[in-house]
Amino acid sequence: MEVQSYLFFDGRCEEALEFYRKAVGAEVTMLMRFKENPEPAAGEGCASDGTPIPGDKVMHASFTVGGTTLMASDGRNSGKPVFQGFSLSVLAEDETEAQRLFAALGEGGQVQMPMSKTFFSPAFGMVADRFGVSWMVLVKS
Repeated sequence: MEVQSYLFFDGRCEEALEFYRKAVGAEVTMLMRFKENPEPAAGEGCASDGTPIPGDKVMHASFTVGGTTLMASDGRNSGKPVFQGFSLSVLAEDETEAQRLFAALGEGGQVQMPMSKTFFSPAFGMVADRFGVSWMVLVKS
């Protein structure tokens, strides 16, 4: 069994994928736009206000960060992604990498807990990125 996270960026998926490519070295392995759906009737969607979702928006994407696969979509294209009740955790090899990842993910975001030494890691911090996705960055112990 395998569990994967699926993130809905409500119209900002392509921007998020580019951000994660730069911040954490994400690699997009698959991307399908609404206009590329082989079953158009099944893929027709409407935004939360009832307007059709533009065909160039991301219907489904898959990307990897290190050895982990994540999935993403523009979802209903509301323009207001909401991420609550979870955090993605990234394990850095050393403190230098942890600081770099923390700073990159925090660009345009909000520090939730500054990077510091804890009883379980020489470097641990929490940050919400510019899309509101919460990340815990720590060094493997």
